[in-house]
Amino acid sequence: MGEDLPLARSRAASERLRALVPGGAHTYAKGAEQWPEGMAPVISHGHGARVWDVDGNEYLEYGAGLRSVSLGHAHPRVVEAVRGELARGANFVRPSAVELEAAEQFLATVPTAEMVKFAKNGSDVTTAAVRLARAATGRPLVAVCADQPFFSTDDWFIGTTPLAAGVPGPVAELTVSFPYGDLAATDELLRRHDGRVACLILEPATQTDPPAGYLAGLRELAHRHGCVLVFDEMITGFRWSEAGAQGVYGVTPDLSTFGKALGNGFAVSALAGRRDLMELGAEHVFLLSSTHGAETHSLAAAMAVQRTYAEEGITARLHALGERLADGVRAVAEGLGVEDHVLVRGRASNLVFATLDEELAPSQSYRTLFLRHLLAGGVLAPSFVVSAALTEDDIDRTVDVVAQACTVYRKALDARDPSPWMGGRPVRPVFRRHA
Repeated sequence: MGEDLPLARSRAASERLRALVPGGAHTYAKGAEQWPEGMAPVISHGHGARVWDVDGNEYLEYGAGLRSVSLGHAHPRVVEAVRGELARGANFVRPSAVELEAAEQFLATVPTAEMVKFAKNGSDVTTAAVRLARAATGRPLVAVCADQPFFSTDDWFIGTTPLAAGVPGPVAELTVSFPYGDLAATDELLRRHDGRVACLILEPATQTDPPAGYLAGLRELAHRHGCVLVFDEMITGFRWSEAGAQGVYGVTPDLSTFGKALGNGFAVSALAGRRDLMELGAEHVFLLSSTHGAETHSLAAAMAVQRTYAEEGITARLHALGERLADGVRAVAEGLGVEDHVLVRGRASNLVFATLDEELAPSQSYRTLFLRHLLAGGVLAPSFVVSAALTEDDIDRTVDVVAQACTVYRKALDARDPSPWMGGRPVRPVFRRHA
């Protein structure tokens, strides 16, 4: 597959999408501006670890569905479970038997939680957790981890980002932040806002394991100050373990939120936690009430995912594949003299890459070069997040393509100018103040 991929249909479809859908995609992170100019494929279909665009180009895909498709596309056990429910009806005027079965299975999978409520996306449940914490404590402020990029599309979080237009200032002012891994700074924040912080919400782990004793210390700190501790397990859930990071590090939050890999691409999320908090959502708090929160086929998908993880050792497989990829990429980067510029970071099941310029600063221009040459080699990789559908041969092929990209990267570094190899404007981050 050469550098000039045939993408005429993808380009035309992208233009039509931009004319009909604000931003050209239903998720900002899927927007064409996150890809090299003219090289944003529009997907036709996927199977396993491969996807095909509308031009017929085939790619090995990483970061599938923004980390949601951990088993691979159209996984047979998930498809079979979903197909079985579709023929029985998707939604009823009263709870279905599937809702009971799904709740029982989820709470067996995440035994640190006592009750669960399902929804459709991550923002549903993180916002529900915030509302529940405010109701339980009677406090107005929400404290989010400042070192983590995203918690919700709702005003309480988006008001703190560069895309805050449309969010009233007083709403954004009710969200404060604390640094990850720094208990002293968090204690100072809670003292400064004494009696006003309803909850601390964070991803329990990201690119590295938490410092020793940090999560347990944060739980003690939250409880000492009368706060609710919320773990956002959207990414760590079903990638660190079936029970998320809390299942790995042995620290139980008051509330936790799951999504993404829970449904292998189907729309399902979960709010889980302490019974005394969750039961407030039965009568006293408008917690979650959605027409589609318990669609039978999505809950069937979630149950199939949980069974597959438990029976086939999926978490271990994700880590093994990720370790093979990380080792391979680091080896070829070192061999080509770009090991200080092309970096692989994160837990093996959740790898990302960083592209640094001549001064070792993060560079969107060098990211553009790197993505362009991965695409030319048939690798669609906004990150190096693996799915269990990848094989060792797929990983080795990916490393070969990375080596080709690193060869070009070295040339650009020597020239101190990546622009001849970018093919157009640099890719753009999702959160930016101006288009």
